Amino acid sequence: MILEVIATCIEDALTAEANGADRLELITAITEGGLTPGIGLIQQVAKAVSIPVFVMVRPHSRSFVYSDNDILTMAAETRAIAESGAAGIVVGALTSEGRIDERALETLLPLTNGLQVTFHRAFDELEDQIAGLRTLSHYPQIKRVLTSAGPGPAMEAIPAMRGLVQESQGGSVKILAGSGLKPQGIQAFIEQTGVTEVHFGSAVRIGNDSLSPIDPAVLRALAESLRCVD
Repeated sequence: MILEVIATCIEDALTAEANGADRLELITAITEGGLTPGIGLIQQVAKAVSIPVFVMVRPHSRSFVYSDNDILTMAAETRAIAESGAAGIVVGALTSEGRIDERALETLLPLTNGLQVTFHRAFDELEDQIAGLRTLSHYPQIKRVLTSAGPGPAMEAIPAMRGLVQESQGGSVKILAGSGLKPQGIQAFIEQTGVTEVHFGSAVRIGNDSLSPIDPAVLRALAESLRCVD
């Protein structure tokens, strides 16, 4: 079981690694769902930890529909991240019709220089997620989809999550369950859905507050409970 934890600063990154996280999603603007952090922070976090660092590439929080200028910005950020020591990027884009923006992917993916790619929760705005997953499977760089299997919390979408996991089996794209996950009940959620990767943010922070530091005791207990699932 892979445990991914959101980090917004070097202190988050160090605490997460020390208390059982397997991978980081590095972002800024956590209250807006995550935006691209500065390149200095990316470089320093990549140096500070030994676990993989995946960096958000998202220029604004207005929507997941991006203009040509937005995509140029994302391309510049992707190039810089590819040289930073990070292990991957987290990116997503939709068309105005609510489908995966393959034009954006075909612009950005060649710039990753071997980085792995997670398609983020823009996926949860798709009407047909199974079709979306099949579209993403055409791109070898995309290794996983971060999803709550719908617009609500992941723990309220167990049948849909299980369907995505079943669709992904044997393919190149894994399902990374996230949004609204809590340590309480996570083992049952995993057993019912079959997910092999989980993503935590505010639920492992002091007071469940997204702007508070990571709580080492909560994260350590979660990591230990997930080892039991394996």
